[in-house]
Amino acid sequence: MPDYSPPADEGLKLICCDASLLVVNKPAGLLSVPGRGANKQDCLSARVIRDFPDALTVHRLDMATSGLIVFARGIDMQRRLSEMFRERQVQKSYVAIVEGVLEKQNGEIALPIGADWINRPRQKVDIAQGKAALTRYRLLACSENSSRVALEPVTGRTHQLRVHMAAIGHPILGDALYGDALGAPGLMLHAQSLSFLHPVSRMPLNLQCSAAF
Repeated sequence: MPDYSPPADEGLKLICCDASLLVVNKPAGLLSVPGRGANKQDCLSARVIRDFPDALTVHRLDMATSGLIVFARGIDMQRRLSEMFRERQVQKSYVAIVEGVLEKQNGEIALPIGADWINRPRQKVDIAQGKAALTRYRLLACSENSSRVALEPVTGRTHQLRVHMAAIGHPILGDALYGDALGAPGLMLHAQSLSFLHPVSRMPLNLQCSAAF
């Protein structure tokens, strides 16, 4: 990982907050959880715990990705929410700007993904040993050289959206690992929506947060 320079701490951008859970909009460039080394302790989870000492991590986003992250309040809620993510009871939607113009309005990418051990932390399409991975995409708009797309990761493999879009010839703009970091000021990938049943009330939660790009 290159030198870590987290964005300035301007306070949490809370999207949802109650006695059971928190949903926060993570800025791009901020680690979700602490990394290795004293210079990588500033992260979203640390900032959340400062204001909500009972908050516990449920899932993560890549450092370069912005958008919605759920935190549980207490260990029992962490178990419940983690199981919901594991059982695919949480619907996630991302928005991205990718290189080139997509030929199809929508489609699916079903390519297995595994670790690229020689080039860590990269992942790669690995037909022989990779884990099954499925991404759905939908074209939102396009310009001469790029496309704005909605992405739904049906599975949750590491770097799944980044690997899949690069694999079909449309890497996400600003992606230093799988594309060209010079094509944008940062990774153009944002977790824009989460939909799930509240683990206590069972009422539907449909949470939205627009991308800054």
